[in-house]
Amino acid sequence: MIDTAFFITSFVTLFVIIDPIGLTPLFVALTQGMSVKQRRAIAIRATLVSAGILALFAIFGEALLGFTGISMAAFKIAGGILLLLTALDMLFQRRAKRREDTAEEDDDLDDPSVFPLAIPLIAGPGSIATVILLAGAHSGFSGLGLSLAVMVLVLLVTFIFFEAATPLERLLGKTGINVVSRLLGMLLAALAVQFMLNGLQDFGLLGIAPT
Repeated sequence: MIDTAFFITSFVTLFVIIDPIGLTPLFVALTQGMSVKQRRAIAIRATLVSAGILALFAIFGEALLGFTGISMAAFKIAGGILLLLTALDMLFQRRAKRREDTAEEDDDLDDPSVFPLAIPLIAGPGSIATVILLAGAHSGFSGLGLSLAVMVLVLLVTFIFFEAATPLERLLGKTGINVVSRLLGMLLAALAVQFMLNGLQDFGLLGIAPT
């Protein structure tokens, strides 16, 4: 039987790593100019895709990475590179320009649901490692059940925050969104570099023992 304190601790850990509060303004920036319906579809798709990825790693865990020959360090570096590309798009407003160029073709609007929202922002190296650790925290199906329950709860909270994106966009206005988008682009670039540094550190290439 898993005690309540451990469940709460697990929830807080995954919540902090995924950070739905911090993802909300990023979601606003990535879906700038979209309708409520489009945003809801993107939020649902991003949540479901990330849930599937996290569930896959919770069930198969390190065995899956080992089978494919991929280490968590390599995963961190790859996630950092992908995130850096998104950060550059946000900094130079290339994403917003693409939307303006295709504004009359709704189906062709840039869709950030799978990348970068689901991967690597929600289902990134940190959250993947966390669900793997939670699944292995207890023997049998109890650990797996805990990992999946915590994951579903955190992703539900994330979806609720995404649903508040439209009122937030109205509050900030177009100028405010542009400012926030560039600021978040800088933060994303720093986070991307940190991902890559952590991966290099795990490989032992920085001369620092991995933590």
